[in-house]
Amino acid sequence: MVNLPPSALPNDEYARLLALRSFEVLAALAEPVFEEFVALAARLFQVPISLLSVVEEADVHYPTNVGMPGHRRQPRAEALCSTAIALGRAVVYHDVTLEHHPPIPAEALRAAEQNHVRFYAGALLLLPDHRPLGTLCLVDREPRPFTPDEQRILELLASLVSHTLAVRQLCRARPNDGEGQWTHLSAELHEEIGALNALVRYLNARNDHEVPVPKAFLTQVEGRLQDLQAVLDAHRF
Repeated sequence: MVNLPPSALPNDEYARLLALRSFEVLAALAEPVFEEFVALAARLFQVPISLLSVVEEADVHYPTNVGMPGHRRQPRAEALCSTAIALGRAVVYHDVTLEHHPPIPAEALRAAEQNHVRFYAGALLLLPDHRPLGTLCLVDREPRPFTPDEQRILELLASLVSHTLAVRQLCRARPNDGEGQWTHLSAELHEEIGALNALVRYLNARNDHEVPVPKAFLTQVEGRLQDLQAVLDAHRF
């Protein structure tokens, strides 16, 4: 195992890594439906960069991202996403250069400065067995506020990504046209997320792209996210 301090590793790290590989999440998260979720997150929170991260033993991989083309992986010790995995919860830094709670390891802070990262928010993604695999994260090159309501919606989006991954696994494991079921579900999710993106574009324009995102705006979006959850729930059994 890579030489990281114990504080940088969750208690069940060995089992987490075994589960991570068994579910083949890197290939799964590169599929178009997950790109739609990432694009939605960037547009909803009005940040230039959003990514899905997969925290492996030595590296953090970014199978899907908006705003950082070519940024496919980095050493785990340099990644802010590793902090969320170590703590087992969402992490928000309104200004990386000033706010170090929870503490940012020196290597991760240097990497953030080199990449001109000032704002970071990461919500946990979970494997189908509920172990943390990585994050849905937001990045900005300027500091910005991030309200508890925004964090709650980011965590809801991350939960939807996790549920989509789990349902994909269930569909593909079914002996009778599981691949066909997943293809149909992907198309349905694509349509639902496309409609939600259209709503977000409209609300952004109506609210003059206000940051932080107004609570009333988030409430409308949350209702549509619940519709997405219902689509996923219909395919779980």
